[in-house]
Amino acid sequence: MKISKKFKDSLLKAFSLVAVLWVVHIFQFITTIDLGFLGIYPRHSWGLRGIITAPLIHADWHHLISNSVPLLALGTTTFFFYERVALRSYLMIYLLTGTTVWILARDVFHIGASGVVYGLVSFIFWNGIFRKSLQSIVLALIVTFLYSGYFAGILPNQEGISWESHLLGGLVGIFVAYYFKEEIELAEKIEPASWELEPDKAAAFFLERDTFEKTKAERLKEQQEENDQNNAGWYTSNTYDDW
Repeated sequence: MKISKKFKDSLLKAFSLVAVLWVVHIFQFITTIDLGFLGIYPRHSWGLRGIITAPLIHADWHHLISNSVPLLALGTTTFFFYERVALRSYLMIYLLTGTTVWILARDVFHIGASGVVYGLVSFIFWNGIFRKSLQSIVLALIVTFLYSGYFAGILPNQEGISWESHLLGGLVGIFVAYYFKEEIELAEKIEPASWELEPDKAAAFFLERDTFEKTKAERLKEQQEENDQNNAGWYTSNTYDDW
């Protein structure tokens, strides 16, 4: 697949995910219905529905836009560079973040896609740690540069912010990166060097391997024996040559 087509496909997939958030918020805005009750409410059975619905709901336009932009960028990056595991990774981050929030977070309604965003940031960064391919390391460095400010979002006791979603989303992202670390993309595979494909050859050395293991006297003795053999051969060849 050509890079331009692959990028367009990746962008379209990420855009489709973000578009769902906008459709839901526009519906909420037009109808003036507050959908906050569909958020995650921890440790209550009726709050389980929020695992599916909470990331789709946002408190206001600012909340929606602040999640849409990174979700579009990170989603495109994930679908483009980690094509084999992108959809499965996204779904795992989406569902596991919601599940852990339901189990561990405060007893308030938790809404918004920020947990998914933190999960994707963590997923891309930790791929660089677990996979150690040049591609994954470069992406990890870019994410660190662009989203380093997100670390403040995991600090507790921030009024009006579900810091639990941020923290748990980040932890889920680490788990998902580790879970898929063996599913290497084609671009991450390293081709063997040309000399590695050649049949094994005996290594040639400038000096004999035991040169420095012999004493000076032993080397002189060997040199003398070699000279004696050469002289004997010269004498024999000159004595018996036909004239």
